[in-house]
Amino acid sequence: MAKPFAYSLMAERNDAIDRLDIQFRWGGYGFRVLRCHLTSFAPGKIVRFHKHSEYEFHFIPRGKGTVVMEDNVYPLHEGLFYLTGPNVIHQQEADAREAMDELCLHIDIVPIKESEQEASWGDPWERHEAEACIRALDNLPMRPHVDQYNAMAWFLTAYRAWNEGQPGAFSTIKQAIIQILLRSARMSAIPNVTFEPPSRSINEHRFRIATQFIHDNYAQPLTLQEVAERIPISARQLQRVFREQGEESFTAYLENYRLSQICSAIVEGSRPIEQIALEHGFASSNYLYYVFKKRFNMTPKQFRKQHGTAGETKLFAAPRQTAP
Repeated sequence: MAKPFAYSLMAERNDAIDRLDIQFRWGGYGFRVLRCHLTSFAPGKIVRFHKHSEYEFHFIPRGKGTVVMEDNVYPLHEGLFYLTGPNVIHQQEADAREAMDELCLHIDIVPIKESEQEASWGDPWERHEAEACIRALDNLPMRPHVDQYNAMAWFLTAYRAWNEGQPGAFSTIKQAIIQILLRSARMSAIPNVTFEPPSRSINEHRFRIATQFIHDNYAQPLTLQEVAERIPISARQLQRVFREQGEESFTAYLENYRLSQICSAIVEGSRPIEQIALEHGFASSNYLYYVFKKRFNMTPKQFRKQHGTAGETKLFAAPRQTAP
């Protein structure tokens, strides 16, 4: 009994993805998908010599035939793939007695110039991988290869994303296309260039997580131990991180941030000082008066009167205190 054809679903509407205007950026390249479909060659069918300016990937999920690339003739059978293009003259022919199915991806790949701002925001790891992939594809030996990394299956992933109306279908299709490229490129003759993935300062990362948690929850009672558990590290480690990265203690940072938010609330609104104190994490207005007098040598009410325009708030938006 013949096994079910894994890609029969794609035959229901084999031009579905072709009708979509799929273009995306990956690393330093732009990609435009021209065709991504399943096609069938009747027994003896010949597609005469031709070439494409784009990259054309051919995968054989069923059947057999031959392909002529330049002056060489290669047999085709289930599980093979080959790349023609850009500008590779080739001819395909199905077996005289047996039909041949083909999963075909035509894709334009063009370098993109990026601004300095885009380069600083982009991921150097991704840029390296995209560059390495395209370089490997350009050096792929001109002959059929066994699809040993299962790139073929990603055609069905892309089709199902569209056919089922999956949330995030475009992102799934994009990732499926990238997987086809990456898995095909692994058959290249050129060695993979060693790349050290970008790493980050662990203490800088911990400081960023801790301060973001403070910014999100400063109006609630917060302790060094509670914030440390969110990272997670010990309270002693976190205190060292604050002194190293923020040049002040955890307590000083928390108090300074609360004060910066209170200064804005005092200047920008007319709510009672007592209410503002409670809303911004101070246990009582008396303690806020004490801290304010010590820091600014004035009471909150005097501060409101002196800085009663929102434009002057920045002078006190982020008060800092060097740890003793």
